[in-house]
Formats: sequence, structure tokens, C-alpha cells
Amino acid sequence: MSTVDPFLIKLERARVAAKSLATVTTGQKNAALEAIAVALENGIDAVVEANARDLERGRADQIGEGLLDRLMLNEARLRALAAAVRDVIALPDPVGQVVRGSTLANGITINQVRVPFGVVGAIYEARPNVTVDIVALALKSGNGAVLRGGTAAENTNAVLVKLIQNAISSAGLDGDAVQTIDEFGREGAARLMKARGYVDVLIPRGSAGLIATVVQESTVPVIETGSGIVHVFVDATADEDMAVNIVRNSKTHRPSVCNAAETLLVHREAAERLLPRLAGELIAADVELSGDEVVRSIVAEVGAADDSTWATEHLALEMGVRVVDSIDEAIAHIDRYSTRHTEAIVTQDYANAERFLAEVDSAVVMVNASTRFTDGGEFGFGAEVGISTQKLHARGPMGLSELTSTKWLVRGAGQVR
Repeated sequence: MSTVDPFLIKLERARVAAKSLATVTTGQKNAALEAIAVALENGIDAVVEANARDLERGRADQIGEGLLDRLMLNEARLRALAAAVRDVIALPDPVGQVVRGSTLANGITINQVRVPFGVVGAIYEARPNVTVDIVALALKSGNGAVLRGGTAAENTNAVLVKLIQNAISSAGLDGDAVQTIDEFGREGAARLMKARGYVDVLIPRGSAGLIATVVQESTVPVIETGSGIVHVFVDATADEDMAVNIVRNSKTHRPSVCNAAETLLVHREAAERLLPRLAGELIAADVELSGDEVVRSIVAEVGAADDSTWATEHLALEMGVRVVDSIDEAIAHIDRYSTRHTEAIVTQDYANAERFLAEVDSAVVMVNASTRFTDGGEFGFGAEVGISTQKLHARGPMGLSELTSTKWLVRGAGQVR
């Protein structure tokens, strides 16, 4: 007698529902998204109550201020998530878009068009906002979603997924398109990594350790998102006020997220001029600085840095500061320690700006702008699935088109080869 496997039942339901989503109209998908936005607004009290339980457990488990900040959903953040869902509604539907096409000499027409992946799996931790972001983008791009949101946010995610499933069903679509496997714990995450045939692509979001585990152990194709050892290089010609504003915002605006700057590099020719104010502004914002000998000779309050300083994603009010002799040394430092997420240069030198853009090999490279702009919402994607640091298919903030594959449509009139 066969045993019913509740884990595989959930994956099969998502797979069946995803097939129906692939053919629904843009209007139907947008109606379901609007229902989700309304459900989030109407469910604020229930989500906040569940989130309070997760936060209480997180504090008891001492998960750290950075993760607690990511875990927290209050009314303002929930209303922002609802607004992000409505932003996705306003975006063009990628499904069916023609990427390229032509008519052959024999009269056959060929068109490459965007199609959904099918079922998108996601493994993430202490980030309940990701539950909403991934569902919104998956639904608009015609995909089902299987979510492993982690023990830290289990209560919050359970409420969110139920709200989402009911909202999708109320709009006439199959609510089974969204599934959570949180109740299966770590075993569920391990099984999701091996669910080839049920899940078409897997996206990890979280710590470097979680991402590495998924990349190394998954038999399902993975879009690799990355941790953020993010650099800001202040060049010799940098404007002082601009440098201070960009560095301060990059580090302190929300230090617990992956696009927050972790290392400040300052050109030696600008060190005496800019470091006292740069460091002073950061210290005033409660940032703990660690620097090399040159930095410490200029700013006495800075602690000593070592190699681990440059290789650490702090996700907190901590930052490494180093003086470099040239743009070449800055690029070499970034090449050695970067996780290929986001890097920025502050400069008034056009040639150096263009060199930095061309030679720094990261998903997002910026000139005279805060690293905090590496974000799907800021890029106009409505939301994001994550920041991809790989080089295949998707790189940088991932929006709707990154959740599609393509297929070729060939139309003939009896031609044979």
C-alpha cells in the first residue's frame, strides 16, 4: 500500500496550478494581484500579531539586530508591500513578449517569445517581505511558487501565505499556485533542493552559508543571489559634500541589507582632505570603523583592521576603511574581496568613472550614487526576487523578465527540408 507524501502533494498542486497560470490573461493576473494588495491591507493586524511572536522568539534566540530588522513587519512596511504589489500590476506582462524573430527565405516565420519557468522555488530566512515580493512577481510572470521562508519567520509567513492563497482564489485563479513548505523544516528545504521535475528553478536568499549550501547541494537549477561585500571608492577628485552624503547613505540608511556598503576605500590624495569628515559623520551615526595604519594616523577613533575586515559582510553599523594609492589599487582590492554585488565610485574625473564602470566586475557598478539604489523597486521593477550575482540568465536585481524563459514559435505553410 503506497504512502501519501504531503510534501510531494504540495509540490504537485503548485505544478498543476502553474500550468493554468501560464495561459491566463494579464487582466486576470492583475485582478489577483490587486486582491493580494487588498488582503495585505485588511490583514495588517493578523500579520503584525504573528510577526510579534516571531520577533519575540528571535530576540530569545539572539539572532542579532540585523536579522531582527529584516524579520520585522509593521503597518508601514505592510502598506509598502501592498504598494509594491500594485507597482507590479502597472508593469508590462512579460509572457508572450517577442524577444526576436524573422522570416526565413523559405517563408517560415520564427519568433522567440517569453514564457513562464513553471514553478519557482525560494529558500530564504527571516525575510517575510520576500514572501510577498516573490509571489507578486511569480504570479505576474505566470509561475507557481513554493516557499521555504525559514523557522525565524514561520508564524508571519503562515499568515501571509494564507492571505495570498485566499486572495488568488477570490480572483478566480488557483490558490494552490502558492505553497509554503515551512512545516517540513530543514528536511523540507533539503527535499526542495532535490525536487527536479516538480520545481523548475530555485532561488536562495539569505546568508552566504545558506546560498552556498543551495548552490552546492541542489539538483534543481539555481539562480544564485549573493551576499554583499559592497565597496565605495572615494577618488582623489571627489566632491566633499557628495562623498559624505553617498558614503553615509550607503552605510547607514539600512545597514542590515545586502546593498549596504561594508568597505570604504579612499584615494591617498584625498585622505587628508576627506577622511576626517567622512569618518566623523560615520562615527556620529554610531558606525564602528576599522582602518589601516594610514586611516588611523588621520582619525584616532578608528580601530585596527585586518584581512578579515575586508572579507566580512557586517550587516550592521560596522565598516572597514582603507587608503589606496590609485584607482588601480582600488579596483584590485575590490576584485579580491568583492562578492560581485554592488560597487560605487565617487569622482569628478570622467576617465576614472568610465574605467571603474568598465573594469569592476560586479552585478551593479555605480558612479556618484549610493549603493542603496541596487534594488528592484528603485530600478522600476515593482519588487525583486533578489539580487543575482551570477553571470548566467539574470544578473543584478531580478524582476519579471528574469522569471521567464523563452521558447521558439515556428509557423510554416507545408515547408519540408
